[in-house]
Amino acid sequence: MNIVFIIIGGILAVTFIALPPFFLLLFVGEKLLARLPLGRPGRFLLIMVKNLWRNALRTGLTFLATFVLVFVVTMVWSVLHFMDELAAEKTKDLKVIVTEKWQMASHLPMAYERPLSEGGVPPNRAGTVHPMDSMTWQIFLGSTTREKMTRADIVFFIALEPRKLLTMMDEVMDEVRPGGSGKMEKLRPEQVHELENCVAKMEKDKRAAIVGTTRLMMLNKKVGERFTVYGSNVAGIDLEFEIIGVFPPGRYNEFAVMNRKYLNDAIDAYPGSHGNRQHPLANKSLDMVWLKVLDKNQFNQLAQQIDSSPSFSSPAVKCQTLSAAVATVLEGSKTIIWGLRWLLAPGILAVMALVLSNAISISVRERRGEMALLKVLGFQPFQIVALVTGEAIVLGAIGGFLSTLFSIVMIDWVLVSFTSAILNVPDSALWWGPLVGGLAALAGSLLPAWSACKVKVSDVMARVA
Repeated sequence: MNIVFIIIGGILAVTFIALPPFFLLLFVGEKLLARLPLGRPGRFLLIMVKNLWRNALRTGLTFLATFVLVFVVTMVWSVLHFMDELAAEKTKDLKVIVTEKWQMASHLPMAYERPLSEGGVPPNRAGTVHPMDSMTWQIFLGSTTREKMTRADIVFFIALEPRKLLTMMDEVMDEVRPGGSGKMEKLRPEQVHELENCVAKMEKDKRAAIVGTTRLMMLNKKVGERFTVYGSNVAGIDLEFEIIGVFPPGRYNEFAVMNRKYLNDAIDAYPGSHGNRQHPLANKSLDMVWLKVLDKNQFNQLAQQIDSSPSFSSPAVKCQTLSAAVATVLEGSKTIIWGLRWLLAPGILAVMALVLSNAISISVRERRGEMALLKVLGFQPFQIVALVTGEAIVLGAIGGFLSTLFSIVMIDWVLVSFTSAILNVPDSALWWGPLVGGLAALAGSLLPAWSACKVKVSDVMARVA
């Protein structure tokens, strides 16, 4: 329940923070429209903006509702956009995942590593495809305490060959974070040099580790300190590490990397302290192998080579592109995805239109005398409709723009910088956010606008008399 209250409080705080920019935009817009020589269209737009100041409280509340609803729609569509990009088939520089075929929790023998990195066939065999690059992943998950394990104590290590940090690792993370590489700052020359030095240290000292910024803060550790991790997924293996470096803020915030030799040596030494009993993962400590191929044709041939090789029969392996693996995972959630796309998002848009319709209807009822006076002054019905719908569209478009701008700042700049979140709001949200807000406002204002243009001057004047 505390989390729910925190989320609700956070949303309310954020929306009220958004009110000053909204009214500032209205104020600046009004002053500009009053001074710029835009002719009749400019004066008409100025009337719309001035009308929004008539009841600042109602305008502000309507803006807040629009802001929150557009934010929710932006998040839903960003999730769907992210899933679509992950599942989209790439055509060049494909990243291929090789895992155990019949088990969700993949555990392969380390003996598979070399033949898989060669494409399942000897390197000198003609007419075969060999990967452009390869990388192994072994996961070591543990805690810095033996007793009660909390999130702050958990450390997620990727055990790999240190030199792969300079080649394959960054490309894999770009594949896992589609569309995000453009938002990730490229390493500066001094950062690249520092990373190269850390890799050299890891190759010499197997206890050396590089930790992400967020995880380092949660562990309350600094570069140069040592700490022990008590293994949970590799039970009975406790390893001591020295922090030799920290990743720049970005994609590795929550992760840590270690030399795979350290983990494999610890598994090999396990029988010496456990009555000559081998560790349960002694012959299956390899979680997955990443391969890089040029294009789809090379992938198809590579997959055929690996599938037909007798070297990978016990256990059998499966060879998939990252997009195919994601599509397989998402297949089990296709009903939820369909609901997000065709039920939740349209439902939120309908609620937004109803909220705006209600607010505009109240405003129109209060201004019936004004509508009658406009008719007396010569305003045509279509002009009154344009005036009412224009006010709504201005309100909805500004709310949509500020909401999507806030989404990009919070998700792409803040969340990605301080966590390992891989979701990003597409830059296109800056134009479709205002469009969504404006169209929802237009839909909600049509009926009140039609009611406004049908106001009869004689009825209003009779009531005044």
